[in-house]
Amino acid sequence: MPSAAATPSSGQRFQISDLCAILETYLEPKDVADVYRAYLFGAEAHDGQQRVSGEPYIYHPIEVARILAGMRLDAKSITAAILHDVIEDTPTAKERIAEEFGEDIAALVDGVSKITRIEFQSQEEAQAENFRKMLLAMASDIRVILIKLADRLHNMRTISALNPDRRRAIARETIDIYAPIANRLGVRQWAMELGDLAFAALHPLRHRIIAEAVRKRLGNRKAIVEKIRTAVLNQLEREGLPAEVGGREKTLYSVYAKMEQKHLSFDQVYDIYGFRVVVDKVDNCYRALGVIHNLYKPIPGRFKDYIAIPKANGYQSLHTVVFGPFGVSIEVQIRTSEMNRVAEAGVASHWLYKSGDTAADPMQQRALQWLKDLLETQQKAGNPSEFLEHLKVDLFPDEVYVFTPNGEIKKLPREATVIDFAYDVHTDVGNRCIGAKVNHQLVPLRTTLRNGDHVEIITAEWSHPNPAWLTYVVTSKARAHIRSFLKNQKFNESAKLGERLLDQALKDLDSDASRLTEKSRQALLKSLKLINWDQLLGEIGLGNRLAAVVARQLVPEAPKVDAGEENRFFSLFKRRPARDKAPTLAIHGTEGVVVTYARCCRPIPGDPILGFLSAGRGIVVHTEDCPNVAKFRKHPEQWIDVQWEKDIKTVFPVSIRVEVKNQRGVLAAIAAAIAEQGANIDTVSFDDRDGQYTTMDFTLEARGRGHLAQIMRRIRALESVVRINRKKG
Repeated sequence: MPSAAATPSSGQRFQISDLCAILETYLEPKDVADVYRAYLFGAEAHDGQQRVSGEPYIYHPIEVARILAGMRLDAKSITAAILHDVIEDTPTAKERIAEEFGEDIAALVDGVSKITRIEFQSQEEAQAENFRKMLLAMASDIRVILIKLADRLHNMRTISALNPDRRRAIARETIDIYAPIANRLGVRQWAMELGDLAFAALHPLRHRIIAEAVRKRLGNRKAIVEKIRTAVLNQLEREGLPAEVGGREKTLYSVYAKMEQKHLSFDQVYDIYGFRVVVDKVDNCYRALGVIHNLYKPIPGRFKDYIAIPKANGYQSLHTVVFGPFGVSIEVQIRTSEMNRVAEAGVASHWLYKSGDTAADPMQQRALQWLKDLLETQQKAGNPSEFLEHLKVDLFPDEVYVFTPNGEIKKLPREATVIDFAYDVHTDVGNRCIGAKVNHQLVPLRTTLRNGDHVEIITAEWSHPNPAWLTYVVTSKARAHIRSFLKNQKFNESAKLGERLLDQALKDLDSDASRLTEKSRQALLKSLKLINWDQLLGEIGLGNRLAAVVARQLVPEAPKVDAGEENRFFSLFKRRPARDKAPTLAIHGTEGVVVTYARCCRPIPGDPILGFLSAGRGIVVHTEDCPNVAKFRKHPEQWIDVQWEKDIKTVFPVSIRVEVKNQRGVLAAIAAAIAEQGANIDTVSFDDRDGQYTTMDFTLEARGRGHLAQIMRRIRALESVVRINRKKG
């Protein structure tokens, strides 16, 4: 069993006896004894294991437990922290931990453990599944994420032992996911340290330069800072407001993030240092604000009241920026001592597990609601990378506050639209919305909301999500529900189409669906490895299976088609070139919807386009100058905004008309010019006008508008070509 003694290379170590001394200040002796028993169990399980730095592995769990003890977490959390790597890194099973320490601690340890027993297609998929499991465990017990955050915090403190590539990967994950989660849960101390440690690992040179610049600035302004602090404290005392006034230094990562996001130089970041005023009650917060505004002039537009409208993580405070002496702008935060405790420790500041009364804690209730919303989003997400995208979007909200018709406050991310608001109210409201009123004025659904807006959603039973909504919603909840609806709609429509196709194919064999036996249906589903009949109909409707082949397999008296023949038949069907239609992904925001490209104008990437909703054809895409667009103008409700994806890899059919002199070899010359530009000819037709000139109509494949321009320039350069233009209508 490894010893907890100090190692020469690492200096004095924090030992289990030190941890127990801290725990004895707020836990019962029995609880401290259980923690020590967990240490003995963990030390035996990790016997012989070392960290990359060479130290015994048991040091890491003890340090994680120490971080949690600093937050005064309960005995079960501390015990689980000491055992958190036992399931993952040793042969010890969850059942053994449950037997020794109880089901609660076993569940905590299992929730913290990483995903290691499942094979994933990619690192991103493994990461997303890891977070999904963590969120599931968090939703039932918030302590899981606190242990996980403490684990990551100690790993970041000791990250220098890893190789540079591994350091950067862990630091990137920390800055993208773990630090924002800590901030979202209000554990500000951890969030700031995680951000700074990750920044130092990702950008060591930038970290060093900013650290030196901050040190010089604070050194030069030390006398100014102390003068301001004393002036504020004295003025509050004269007004009979007992308060604590202290300094607040901005973290290096937050300085860097502000410089990067707002494109500022270091000299333009004024609030490197601020002041925090802590008073005894809420009323005195507002009185203190008045005192400070009388002492120093406030900067217009820089006051925020997070007491009346707390942040999503429960943070409450008054923020104001004022003109200080010597031309220095300073930020002042004013809060009560309870608010200050919440601001530093978040959900960990309201620990009520000893009494079991979590319902009385609004902070934990907000955190649990956020987790439930994330889990709902995860269930709607189509794949792990989509879920990871939703998670990252949700962790960087930069909120706006708007009001419902009955005065309820809704927090939404900045740039949120009316659609985001509708889905935040309720999924059905989002799915059925057709319009909205913002501040009693009718507005489009893509309208971006601002702080203080009053929003009223107009709904209709017949309405449903539009694929174009995906181009301007910003919340993960709205995006997930829209995508889910579109996928289900596509499957339902495909199943109905497949049913009609199969009925027709059965009629061609002098049969019908009513004559099929359940036995024959189940036998076919088993041979095709499908779950149910609707799935088969959906496969037929999507074109993945041929109705004629399925019908022959179902009708006993019809000639059977073996699997090899079906595959050959199907492969021929799949290889048939779809000259009039490019992949759906070419149009941005049309996930789950069939897209057809109009033959009349044959749009290609780069063309200004419009979309028209057509029954049976999905979204039909036309160029804006298509001659046939005019007749659809009477139905504006069926038009939707569409736009090309940025990076399209496929080719599109496009028609050109070339007028040439009748000369030998002219067709071969034009064909060679087209081939030189990497394009294929689909069809060609001739119209001999008067014996001297011939008009040739080509349908060829182009990657986009730029590619077509190259082809046309090359053809125009031929001596025999009189005129060339793109053919539409």
